[in-house]
Parts: sequence; C-alpha cells; structure tokens
Amino acid sequence: MSAPLQIGLLLFPKLTQLDLTGPVQVFAGVPNAKLHLVWKRIEPITSDSVLTLTPTITFADCPQLDVICVPGGAGADDMVNDEEVLAFLRKQAQHAQFITSVCTGSLVLGAAGLLSGYRAATHWSAREHLAAFGAIPSKERVCVDRNRITGGGVTAGIDFALTLVAHLVDRRIAELIQLRMEYNPAPPFNAGSPDTAPSEVLALVNERIAPFKARRAEAVARAAARVSAHAARA
Repeated sequence: MSAPLQIGLLLFPKLTQLDLTGPVQVFAGVPNAKLHLVWKRIEPITSDSVLTLTPTITFADCPQLDVICVPGGAGADDMVNDEEVLAFLRKQAQHAQFITSVCTGSLVLGAAGLLSGYRAATHWSAREHLAAFGAIPSKERVCVDRNRITGGGVTAGIDFALTLVAHLVDRRIAELIQLRMEYNPAPPFNAGSPDTAPSEVLALVNERIAPFKARRAEAVARAAARVSAHAARA
C-alpha cells in the first residue's frame, strides 16, 4: 500500500471555521489520506464563531505535507506578520505537492513569499492586497496556477477542496465526495457576490467591515515591506 497523502490545514486564533471545516469534510473522504490540524502548540483555538477547534499536531512534530492549506478570517491579518507561521509555511512549501488557501489565507501565503508570480484568489474584500505580495489577483471562485490552488471567500472552500481532490486523486473520487455531501448549492438569494448583491446590501457590508479593512491594510503594508526588504537582501 502506498504511503498516505499528508494533508495539513493551519489553525490560528480567529480563523473563519467554515474556511477550515468545509475542506476538512471534503478531505475526510479522500482514500488513504491523513489529515492534520496544525498549530504552534496543542491548545484550544477560538474561531471567529462559537466553535473552538483543537490542533492535532504542532509545527515541530508535523511531517512533510503533500498539501498545505491556509484558511482565512480576521486572524489571518495577524498571521501575515507572524514569523513562526511564515517560516513553517516556507519550510513545508519546499516539498509540498500543492500549496493552497481559502479566503484571506492567500494573504498569508503571499506574506510567506509563496505567491509571487502566481494568480491567486481570495475574499472579494481583500483582493486588492494580493498584488502587494507579487501575486496576480483573480476573481475566480477557485484559482489554479501550477501547484498553487486558492479559493475565494469562505464557502468557496468546498469548491476549492473538491477541485484539489480531482488533482490529487481523480475526478471520480471528487464527484463521489460531492454526491455524498449532497453539495448541490441553490442559494435563496443572489447576494453572494459584490457583482450581484443589491447596492444597498453591498454598501451596508462595506460600512460594517471598514474598520477590519483598515486593520488589514496596515498589516499587509507591514508584511509587504518585510518581503520587499528580504528580496532586496537576497
């Protein structure tokens, strides 16, 4: 029997749980795969909802991963300047088959220097920041550029994970998982994108997230300056 596929998903405080749990549910159906929830320490991680998540392995004990996945959420704005996290991602990326993210997890990959020259997706509210890390922003729900696979915001994590399974194994397995999950979305409203949402809804969302966007912009500016300084020294 071949060695199991090693799939690792980064945990961190204030992550968006669906960015993580959507892909985890998909990956749980992959034959001969071992899933790891990775963090600095084995300790409860508070998500951005009522759910608390528990890592299964530490950075120090994590094996070489075939897939490394970074979810997003408010906490990702802290991770773009967390040197321990970025060093872990860079180390794993050297030999991983696929380097991936969901939502604003792509900003963390960018801060680690792993998206320069690659097309990448993220949450619509953060897309403007990808270029600061040398990435090429994409509006795709799932963006595939060589071995970088990045998903858009939150619910795109399921689409991302199914796409990745088709690359890792084959399309038939991905379709079997999709059917078992009854992933057949038919949203009750056409408000899931800034391109289709009513203007008043978009305006309200933008008003509510303005403080978070300002905080993210400051974090990305610091991270991008560090990446540029490192590149200049190299």
